[in-house]
Amino acid sequence: ALLAADKQAFFDLVTEGQPPAPSYFIYDAVLNRRDRPLLDENERPTTLDLDTFDLLVADGAMIVDGRDPEDFARGHLAASINVGLGGRYAEFAGSVIPSDVDIVLVVDDGFEKEARNRLARIGFDRVVGYLEFPTVVMADHPDRVERASRLSAIDFGERRNDIDGLQLVDIRNPGEVEHGTIPGAISIPVGQLPNRLDELDATAPTVVYCAGGYRSSVAASVLRHAGFDDVSDILGGYGAWQETQPA
Repeated sequence: ALLAADKQAFFDLVTEGQPPAPSYFIYDAVLNRRDRPLLDENERPTTLDLDTFDLLVADGAMIVDGRDPEDFARGHLAASINVGLGGRYAEFAGSVIPSDVDIVLVVDDGFEKEARNRLARIGFDRVVGYLEFPTVVMADHPDRVERASRLSAIDFGERRNDIDGLQLVDIRNPGEVEHGTIPGAISIPVGQLPNRLDELDATAPTVVYCAGGYRSSVAASVLRHAGFDDVSDILGGYGAWQETQPA
């Protein structure tokens, strides 16, 4: 980049392939101009029973499920957004969750403070509590539980031509897409998905994929929350699909 012929060429070289800035960056820029209390990382979020949890959700709070995508797929409370604590949790939560809503957490036992603190570090300090004993709640209320469809790359390859009106969405960053994509995919980076839902058909069978399967679970849960009827994601993402292709 230092050998660039001019300033614009330098800009182009150092920004090539950069992902879109997460939506919370602007929100944080505003917060950084204000005096704010220090975060007490030892403070435990409020414990919520199911009735209180439901009242908060009915009042507009969003459910952020921090479990791994595999556990989330096996069963989760309806309308949950899956952002696993095992990945870049704060970044992607801040990219798909509005900054002006209350948040209720669903996490594995013992991870309540971590989930709250990681969100608070990006200014998302409207965590109003976490659901106590979520696995017990789901076992006791199976009517409240949904499963997430996840396709292996082989299953996707075998079935894609048999699905009428299939809508395939690549939610990787532009720099990743430049190196290859599945033919026919619509490119919408996961952080832009909430603001670009009108570019997709909520009634069409939809398959989303990323590089490895973490971001696609985030994106698929965002689409389901927005009312998309039939959403799956590809296990192993684009890398797994590439391995199924002829050399």
